[in-house]
Amino acid sequence: MQRLRVASLLVLSILLLAILVNAQTPTATPSQDHPPAVASTASPQTHGPIPAHAPRMTKQTRFEIIRDFETQLVYARTVFPMGTKGVKLKDGVTTPNGAELQQDLAIWGPAVRPGDPSRISFVQIKGDYIHLEINGGPVRHKKWYQRIEVSGNSGVPVTGTQQELPPNPHGTYLDVYFDKYVPEMSAQQLREVLLPVLDFNARNKEEAYLNTVPPKVKEAIQAHHVLVGMDTEMVLHAKGKAPRKVRERDGETEYEEWIYGEPPADVDFVRIVSGEVVRVETMKVGGEKIVRTEKEVILDKPEKDKDTEARKEPEDRPANAPSLRRAGEDPTDVPRPADSRSPLPIAVPDGPQPSPQQTPGPPGPGGMVAGQR
Repeated sequence: MQRLRVASLLVLSILLLAILVNAQTPTATPSQDHPPAVASTASPQTHGPIPAHAPRMTKQTRFEIIRDFETQLVYARTVFPMGTKGVKLKDGVTTPNGAELQQDLAIWGPAVRPGDPSRISFVQIKGDYIHLEINGGPVRHKKWYQRIEVSGNSGVPVTGTQQELPPNPHGTYLDVYFDKYVPEMSAQQLREVLLPVLDFNARNKEEAYLNTVPPKVKEAIQAHHVLVGMDTEMVLHAKGKAPRKVRERDGETEYEEWIYGEPPADVDFVRIVSGEVVRVETMKVGGEKIVRTEKEVILDKPEKDKDTEARKEPEDRPANAPSLRRAGEDPTDVPRPADSRSPLPIAVPDGPQPSPQQTPGPPGPGGMVAGQR
């Protein structure tokens, strides 16, 4: 028995010694000649423009695009009008734009403004364009239980009193058009195509908005400085909401004064006319007064002038309209009154015209006319 106990103790001690030696042995470090094999997770290069002769998008890529973009949070780089018109994008150009866009905004209002966070709620890839619904789209979709149909004993479906789905007042959509068909592309390439209208790289609303303004305006906003020529949205991003606002009239011009600061600190008076800063007055602590009225930044305005000129164009006159010009006389050479007003056209009475010898005169008693008996 004692021999067995001694033998078991020796075996245990040998095992413990071997375990300790293995634990203290350093692991072999890979040499430069034989670096360790690392599984590569980098995706193939998918940046750059889409090739001109790219094939039609495959079914697998469609599923990947839909899975990647649906429910994704993005920031708008342009304004989206509400309603069922939405915005169309092709070759980096958006429609509607200019006066047409301003008319849609005046009628329906904006659904998304530049810098606003938005969510892509639905993606559909059709023949030659990709349809992306933003913030629920312009029309609310049915729930799963609203598609259930119940039939009676006679087989006639039992319909409820459900009304048509109301439009979504906060939603809009974007259609991205291509030449012939939707080509094969990666998710990153589609993000680059959508860059004129949607920002996928911004981290917050402020950064997304700053990416849509000119560099000079961006520096001024970051420095909390107001420039003459800014619009109200830029002033709000630069200085925030004004603690005090005053509405005044200078002759026939109505303006709004936004006041920032209180004595004994500096006080800024920002004068806004028709949504644009026209004057900035700063009262310093020491009593110095600084006034800036010259435009410091020029922004791209919508094309309203063309629409206004079109409204001012005179209507086409009929071919047989009466005129004081002689036959063959150029209308540009006709003398005009000093007040630049054209004379009223002469009204031609209906019926047979009098002969040169019988000129109409004032009506006499009994309806008689001079020269007639």
